[in-house]
Amino acid sequence: MLLLFLFLDSFKLGCSVCSSEKPTAVVDALVFDPPSLQENSNARPAPCCTGNSSIVHVELSVKLRLLVALYSGCHIALCTVGKKGLKQPGSIRVERWLNTDDAMCTSVASEQHILAVGCSRGVVELYDLAENMRHIRTISLYDWGYSVEDTGPVACISWTPDNCAFAVGCKFRGLTVWSVSGCRLMCTIRQTGSNSTSSPMVKPNALKFEPLMGGTSHIQWDDNGYKLFAVEESLSERVLAFSFAKCCLNRGLSGTTYSHQVLYGDDRILLVQPDDADELKLLHLNVPVSYISQNWPVLHVVASNDGMYLAVAGSHGLVLYDLRNKRWRFFGDVTQEQKIQCRGLLWLGKIVIVCNYVESSNTYELLFFPRYHLDYSSLLYRKPLLGRPIAMDVFQDYILVTYSPFDVHIFHVVILGELSPASNPVLQLSTVRELSIMSPKSPPVSMRFIPEQHDKGLLKQETNGSSGLSSEQPSRCLILRTNGELSVLDMDDGHEHALTNSVELFWVTCSQFEEKDSLIKEVSWLDYGHRGMQVWYPSHGADPFKQEDFLQLDPELEFDREVYPLGLLPNVGVVVGVSQRMSFSTAEFPCFEPSPQAQTILHCLLRHLLQRDKIEEALRLANLSAEKPHFSHCLEWLLFTVFDADISRPSASKNQVPQKVDYPKKSLLEKTCDLLRNFPEYMDVVVSVARKTDGRHWADLFSAAGRSTEMFEECFQRRWYRTAACYILVIAKLEGPAVSQYCALRLLQATLDESLYELAGELVRFLLRSGRDFENATSDSEKLSPRFLGYFLFRSPYKRQSSDLKSNSMKELSPHIASVMNILESHASYLMSGKELSKLVAFVKGTQFDLVEYLQRERLGSARLENFASALELIGQKLQMDTLQSRLDAEFLLAHMCSVKFKEWIVVLATLLRRAEVLVDLFRHDLRLWKAYSITLQSHDVFREYLDLLNMLEEQLSSVSDLTLQNGPLS
Repeated sequence: MLLLFLFLDSFKLGCSVCSSEKPTAVVDALVFDPPSLQENSNARPAPCCTGNSSIVHVELSVKLRLLVALYSGCHIALCTVGKKGLKQPGSIRVERWLNTDDAMCTSVASEQHILAVGCSRGVVELYDLAENMRHIRTISLYDWGYSVEDTGPVACISWTPDNCAFAVGCKFRGLTVWSVSGCRLMCTIRQTGSNSTSSPMVKPNALKFEPLMGGTSHIQWDDNGYKLFAVEESLSERVLAFSFAKCCLNRGLSGTTYSHQVLYGDDRILLVQPDDADELKLLHLNVPVSYISQNWPVLHVVASNDGMYLAVAGSHGLVLYDLRNKRWRFFGDVTQEQKIQCRGLLWLGKIVIVCNYVESSNTYELLFFPRYHLDYSSLLYRKPLLGRPIAMDVFQDYILVTYSPFDVHIFHVVILGELSPASNPVLQLSTVRELSIMSPKSPPVSMRFIPEQHDKGLLKQETNGSSGLSSEQPSRCLILRTNGELSVLDMDDGHEHALTNSVELFWVTCSQFEEKDSLIKEVSWLDYGHRGMQVWYPSHGADPFKQEDFLQLDPELEFDREVYPLGLLPNVGVVVGVSQRMSFSTAEFPCFEPSPQAQTILHCLLRHLLQRDKIEEALRLANLSAEKPHFSHCLEWLLFTVFDADISRPSASKNQVPQKVDYPKKSLLEKTCDLLRNFPEYMDVVVSVARKTDGRHWADLFSAAGRSTEMFEECFQRRWYRTAACYILVIAKLEGPAVSQYCALRLLQATLDESLYELAGELVRFLLRSGRDFENATSDSEKLSPRFLGYFLFRSPYKRQSSDLKSNSMKELSPHIASVMNILESHASYLMSGKELSKLVAFVKGTQFDLVEYLQRERLGSARLENFASALELIGQKLQMDTLQSRLDAEFLLAHMCSVKFKEWIVVLATLLRRAEVLVDLFRHDLRLWKAYSITLQSHDVFREYLDLLNMLEEQLSSVSDLTLQNGPLS
């Protein structure tokens, strides 16, 4: 039997004052003795001295040698721990107190040097441990409409093992996962609007709609960060498990995936692909069971530069997936597979490079395998490494390896012979550069080559059979450090130039994409962090890294804070991100689904080119993108951002007197308009931007875009009536109401001719409103002459037969309103004479035309029916009563005819609709009309379908006496 003895020890956190006053018999004390307390006797006493606060939470970070203790009074003690850890409590000293008002829990991210503090306000405060507890940012659900009354205070925080994200559980309701930059990666609270969370108290039967409805008490990630376990506050007898997929963060020892955007779970790959409609979707690719069952979980995924292969590594070995042929490639010998413990993956053309950890010797090495055969017999090269690498990268035939703390080695690769199974290629590797840099900064987590701007191509096949590159060795690289600082390292002189901070991800894009239809060649790199997406363009000035010239921050590229960017699709010109969506079924819990999102960067690239007077390049890029989705939206955003920046400039800079030059330089707004004129979307884009901006600035816009009346006329001639209608308000603002009335009347007649009745209704409302305003605002001397107004009275293709029956009210209308009514009545007469009744109904509904008054006036005119039989046959053909819409139109007309007692029309429409009750009511008082109706239907073969209706009417009218039938009233 094994006996286990436990030795109990204890210690107390205390400052030098309280620890000197109390004996420490068996209890070791942690001493808090900062210089501030020694020098300032009036300093605020530490919580240990007050005696009214107790420790409620303790956390130890072995890597940082830091002990964090949270007191019930919301004070946080940060203690340094000696090299021997807690074995010598006397060496633990409280270095700093963090005084907060509402701290509830804490969690340390040792890799990121961040302390997360959960607060009773329902927020999480992030502090930088490396910079004297500097406050970084506040994370909360406030922007999503949830307050502390909905979620309650923060109950627990748990960082992922790689410290790239953290989970937050709230006491009343919900669980949320955040990135360090503040992107909401996952949330259990159902998003149905802020009103849905007016109260955190929810009925128990609503539990199936939302997990953790009763609050979260405990959360914990698994060792690999694929699962998050949570315990509900109100149902503590069970544990909920949430499965996650990881993004390829392009950090550490794995390469950057440019050809495909990839997520990966513990046993599968999620590949982002555009479908036939260029909409992004996720393709689930399950790793074969024969591999993953022995090497679970998936740890590294990298796509080849040509986008044809995926390299996937688990705990041991690796497998390759041929995306084109949809086939997996394995190690044939399992013993060889088990010798590989992959710590990183890179692609060098058609070669996969494995950073292998040799456990027996505690060393690292690089293994070069051709992608056509995974076997040690095909191993091209084995390169032992000097120590544990912390960052690696590949560009063309150069490999970067960085060791801790900051030793950079650059290797050059040459392949002799053809890289194929039929030949025997030889790989040669040589060291071309070694740097050892002393820096007080935090260590790098990612390093990427910056290609020279004139470098072209990937690994090329030379005519002599050897594969190599005639490229120049990159002399610079980008460095991302653990604290989020992004900098450029000049490897020629070892100088490092800081660019920005708070960066989470970055992508080097220059010279990475050689496709002819790549849209991002003009970008050096992009980064993402707390400020959103930043685009960095190449600079050709004296100082290539001058930030105000080099960096361009585009607010339009700031992703929604629940969309996390994955990378770029160069042939589409978009940044691809992913967000969480919830779908509901009959199951107890909803299904959490990652949903890919896309955001274009075309407008940013075009603006950059125009700013540098690269007009031809901008036009070429726009032509490449003309068939892409959302092209019109991109052009609109380009013009809007340029125009918004132009009108936002201080007025002093606008009013400066320009110097006299032979060829005055065009403004960016003018160059943008010149570019957009090459595309048919130009007219629509300009007026859309005008509608989104203040009318006070329209003159500035159209001074560059063109005169509004000329643009209206072009739209009118091209029959782009909807776009032309949008210009009416602009013309009214810039050219005056008289011109806008004239243009609107022309457009009204054209839209009526094209049966665009909804658009015609909008024009009618504008004309009536502006006509009244114009009449009220204009004096008699300024009013238009009757001769000019007569030009507004457009002729209709139908010559009215009853113009002399026009009502007196029509004659008394103002000229502006009379012009509108004249056009409408002419069109109504045209439709009525041709018996285009479906169009007549749409016309009346769209323009709110007074059909009742018109029918009363046109009873003997255009609305008259000459013959019942021909009218019934013609109207039946026009209406096509077998469709629901035609029947609804007939019902609409019948109601109006009944309101004016128009018998001829009532009989025809009621017959078509088989409305027996209407006909009986009509014929009961006019039996002579009934007799004529009956004879007509019986004497024409075309009306046989109505004989059953006729029999029904005869039965209902049979109660009428013969005397009444013979001497009935005349119709």
